[in-house]
Amino acid sequence: MVKSTLALSGGCHCGQVRYEANGQPYHATVCHCTDCRRVSGAPMLAWFTVRAGEFRFVQGTPQRYRSSGKASRTFCGACGTPLTYQLDGADEIDVTICSLDEPEAVPPTDHTFGRSRLHWAEDLESLPVHVTLRPG
Repeated sequence: MVKSTLALSGGCHCGQVRYEANGQPYHATVCHCTDCRRVSGAPMLAWFTVRAGEFRFVQGTPQRYRSSGKASRTFCGACGTPLTYQLDGADEIDVTICSLDEPEAVPPTDHTFGRSRLHWAEDLESLPVHVTLRPG
C-alpha cells in the first residue's frame, strides 16, 4: 500500500536533476512494456502517478524525449536516469519509483503490460541471492 506522503523527493543518479512530488501518489505499478524496458535497459520499470500540478523539477533541466506519437519521457542528459512519462494533454505524470530518494515509500500494487513480460523475469524469485556489496 502507498504511504500517505505529502512530499516525495528524488532525482537522477548523478544528482544534476532533482524533483519533488507533492500530494497523494497513486497507481504504483511495475510496467513490462517494450518501451519501458528499452528506455531503462531493465526487464521492467516501476512507476507511480501524481497530478501534474503536484510535480516539479527543483534542480536542473531534464532532457525530454518523444517516446511515441502521444507521450514524452524525461531523463537526465548527463547520466541517463529515466525520470517521468506523460501522455500529451494529461493532468497526471508518471514518475519512476526507483528515482525516489526513498523508493520503499511507494511500493507497486500491480503489474501492467503483463503480456510483454519477459518469460525469464517470471522466475527471478527462484534465483540464488548473493548479498554482497558491489565496488564503486
